[in-house]
Amino acid sequence: MRADRLVSLVLLLRQRGRLTADTLARELEVSTRTVLRDIEALSAAGVPVYSERGRHGGFALLPGFRTELTGLNHDEALALLTAGSGRGEQVFGLGSALASAMRKVVDALPEGHRATANDAARRFLVEPETDLLSRRSATEEVPDRTMVEIRRAVLAGHKLRLHYAAADRTPQWRTVDPIGLVTVRDRGYLLATRSGADRTYRLSRVLAAEELPEPAQRPDRVDLDRVWRDRCAQFLSSDHIAVLMRVDPERRGDLLSTAVAVRAAEPEADGWLRLEATFQDLRHAEWALWQLGTDAEALAPASLRTSLRDRAAAIATRYGDAS
Repeated sequence: MRADRLVSLVLLLRQRGRLTADTLARELEVSTRTVLRDIEALSAAGVPVYSERGRHGGFALLPGFRTELTGLNHDEALALLTAGSGRGEQVFGLGSALASAMRKVVDALPEGHRATANDAARRFLVEPETDLLSRRSATEEVPDRTMVEIRRAVLAGHKLRLHYAAADRTPQWRTVDPIGLVTVRDRGYLLATRSGADRTYRLSRVLAAEELPEPAQRPDRVDLDRVWRDRCAQFLSSDHIAVLMRVDPERRGDLLSTAVAVRAAEPEADGWLRLEATFQDLRHAEWALWQLGTDAEALAPASLRTSLRDRAAAIATRYGDAS
């Protein structure tokens, strides 16, 4: 762990020049005292790091010092920098590791390609926090300690104790066999089994976690993409409502943000789309269609059309005598 931090410290000084102890501490997510100890360790190991006092002082490396790292070509580095330019720091608690990896990627480039790759990566923006309508994506937070325990259990193949707060239920402890981690639209999920039965846990609802020493009961190899597809199909087939509807193409994005799933859409003669959307229940479907106003029409089931008609009639009655 310390070795990785020392490498990151050297790379920060190489790429950004003179930095204060406070800046290094903030970048490495450690205390200033730890940074000072690391600087002493680097000096003792022969790394030419020196300090300058004064208002613009800090720590720096002697010009020309270079660590020996495996090189990457321009496109390889660009691919990694672009992947890291999104909100990867929020995925599975790997923010510090991502920042460290990106520094190593930049340092591994030939001198002449370093600035070019950095500039090219700045031309790509992956999954920004807001869309064109200034709507912010809902980001789910998972405490670092909890995420570390979950990640360790998944990778080591150990059983995992979870203090889990299922929707509308009292939080309970349970022991599961972890299979893998999945992130979809800024939401993270743990795929697991419990007493042999498939279970999917939303990471934001995990209040605490503890990796256990016992080996998990799971296959040595797993096709996580297939497992996720199967879980999705199982989820959609239970306690949900399918709605056949017509929608203005310009509102399809709004529908995607509220529906559990949207099936293939077919264009109609008037330019609208006919599609099938899955909602959690009738109440959820009514709310989602109501938000779209006259830009959508529910065709089936009849119960949804009736509830929307009754709601519209009640609104019309309430405001019908307005002067």
